[in-house]
Amino acid sequence: MSTQNPESKLPPPPISSLARPPVSSLAPPRPVHGRRSPGLIKWIHILTLATIIPVGAVLGYGAAAGVIILFVIIVPFEKMFRRHDQPIRRPGLRTDLTYALVNTPLTTFGTVVAIAIALVLFPIYLPALLFRPLVTLQPGWLIALEGVFLADIAIYWAHRLHHEIGFLWRFHSVHHSSERMDWIAGIRQHPFDGFIIIGPVVFLIVAGFQVEVIGAFAVVQTILGLVAHANIRWRLRPFHRIVMTPEFHHWHHANHPDAIHTNYAVFLPVWDIIWGTYRMPADERPQRYGMDDPISPNVPGQMLHPFTKESRERYPLPPRAQRVVTRLGRLVPFRRRAARVS
Repeated sequence: MSTQNPESKLPPPPISSLARPPVSSLAPPRPVHGRRSPGLIKWIHILTLATIIPVGAVLGYGAAAGVIILFVIIVPFEKMFRRHDQPIRRPGLRTDLTYALVNTPLTTFGTVVAIAIALVLFPIYLPALLFRPLVTLQPGWLIALEGVFLADIAIYWAHRLHHEIGFLWRFHSVHHSSERMDWIAGIRQHPFDGFIIIGPVVFLIVAGFQVEVIGAFAVVQTILGLVAHANIRWRLRPFHRIVMTPEFHHWHHANHPDAIHTNYAVFLPVWDIIWGTYRMPADERPQRYGMDDPISPNVPGQMLHPFTKESRERYPLPPRAQRVVTRLGRLVPFRRRAARVS
């Protein structure tokens, strides 16, 4: 039985340690998901879908229509240009379909929470008003171009921090829990994943960059992201350093020790090239995806994953943040009464 350096099995280190993990020539073991109860999981999904159906009737089945559109557009290309030999009904498909159907309420909830946090911290964005006269004096096309570049840089660093700060990785790890890459894999995401990006976005808007341009860029990036997860074998070598391709993003999802801290860009790979996180081997392609962290295989369990005792112990809050949480906890009346009783 082969042995492996245990450090290579650990998820991304905190930001205080940006050194690369030790390189191992051996493939990491298959992720361990702990005990599963097929019957319980089945009923959880049945109850979830039973709740979604009436909600979908009210909302016009927009999420279901989106799933059908994704399937019709991307799956034929996956059949003709298959990257990995895997069936459409692969393991984890039910989980990803559930994410797709509940994506609208989950995303809305996460966005509302992020906006609430941004409003509380609004005084921090007041310095952006100093840049507004300089921004608005420029031609419209230049403002739009700068807005796209600045938003893309902000997303790069937000994505990178979600890998290198343990607390943020708790939420982002849900997206990396899928062991298959295909037309629906990009949908899997925790509603609080990426919430820190709202800060830079609000700053750009306050500084005078057009909301319409940033919104349109978000739509383009979302569509490109769904395609980047597809199970297609195109390498598109001429575009590797120009725009995110499936090969580029597949390396980001690879369960490989050399790929943990690479390819964070979601639109322009130039940021990875500038900041030293670009990885596109000429003689190697990603073969395995996912992560080694244990995580529930169903949606309810993955929603709770960032808050489990195991996740909190493995990826604790930074010391200062932990002290703030502790002080806030002391302000809760029932906790003080419980402490007195004990």
